[in-house]
Amino acid sequence: MKEKIFSFLPFWNMMRRGNRSFALAGLVALLAFTAFAGTIIVTGLQNGMDSLEKRLGADIMVIPENATMDSDLESIILQGNTGYFYMGSEKLDEVASLEGIGEISQQLFLASANAGCCSMQVQIMGFDPQTDFTISPWVKDSYDGVIQEGDVIMGCNLMGDVGEIVRFYDVKCRVVAKLAKTGTGYDNAVFANEDTLKQLIQASVEKGLNTFGKVDPSAVISCILLNVKSGYEIDDMVNTINVRIDGVKAIRTTNLTTGISSSLSGIAYIMQFMISVVWSMLFFVLMLSFTLMVSERKKEFAILRAMGVSRNGLVLTVLKEILLIGLAGGVIGVVLGFIVIVPFGGMMEEKIGLPLLLPRAGKMIFSGGASIILSSFAGTISSLLTVCRISRIDSSLILREEH
Repeated sequence: MKEKIFSFLPFWNMMRRGNRSFALAGLVALLAFTAFAGTIIVTGLQNGMDSLEKRLGADIMVIPENATMDSDLESIILQGNTGYFYMGSEKLDEVASLEGIGEISQQLFLASANAGCCSMQVQIMGFDPQTDFTISPWVKDSYDGVIQEGDVIMGCNLMGDVGEIVRFYDVKCRVVAKLAKTGTGYDNAVFANEDTLKQLIQASVEKGLNTFGKVDPSAVISCILLNVKSGYEIDDMVNTINVRIDGVKAIRTTNLTTGISSSLSGIAYIMQFMISVVWSMLFFVLMLSFTLMVSERKKEFAILRAMGVSRNGLVLTVLKEILLIGLAGGVIGVVLGFIVIVPFGGMMEEKIGLPLLLPRAGKMIFSGGASIILSSFAGTISSLLTVCRISRIDSSLILREEH
């Protein structure tokens, strides 16, 4: 019976000293929140970067020479902001004729207008399903049908359900699919085949709602994406295109992401440093708090020893109480992390200006569980030495000190 009573003692102590237990659980919650939120954000940024590189999916991008001056290329390609630039479609044949060119395809860009003729203002990207090797593999994950003229595929962040009719420059388009989240600007873009894009460009020209003037949609493209054959150097091919073909600028796609990679590395380093600092401070405060908690209960522990509780039994009883407080705080911290990060991930992505793709539910749950365990044991370990020291003190001396 006595053993059964002692087994419930950690719970009773927690309830009897509710304010103190809540305060200690709050400190552990901060540990768990810091560990969980920091891990998820850093992982999400890395996932977003990996997704971005995968979506670009080409060795080289060829654009009009004036695009680097007249348009913010990175904002269009990487962040999905609205914009457009054009060059003659004959440039595709000129690039394709070069020795060492492997896969090659073209894309068309168009920005919808902020006017009544358009359902929304977005970046619209046209591709050729027959030759495309960057967008098509991603599209097939969500839609395995044939993309007809007038069909559009929406990024996951855009309004519009499958089967819904949307308008761009008063041209009616049917939504046939919504794409899976990538954590990149593509989540805010609309995709269609080239025939649809040419129709939309022509409609925008007729309405005079764009600034590119009179453009023949059948004779222009926005960019060329290509892979270099095995045995050829990418940088050499970039130089060859820039020297031999007038009016274009060849860019190695990895160079587009260099700035983002640098920003990502800097943010990750800062976050890891801050997490280490916060953890060190909180661990010290926890150690001090649990030490004070244990020290002020010397009389209580002495009474338990006098009642026949062994040293090991006393240590286990106190550690169980501390572990329960740690588990409660860990759960609270991780739950708060979920509440803050999951609903507001898109807002954080917009504020930091970097692709953010949160891990899948399974990985988030694993990270949450690991954070709970880590923070719980941090509190337990921080008090272990004090508990062991108190348990070795002669109980009769402690009781005489109280009189």
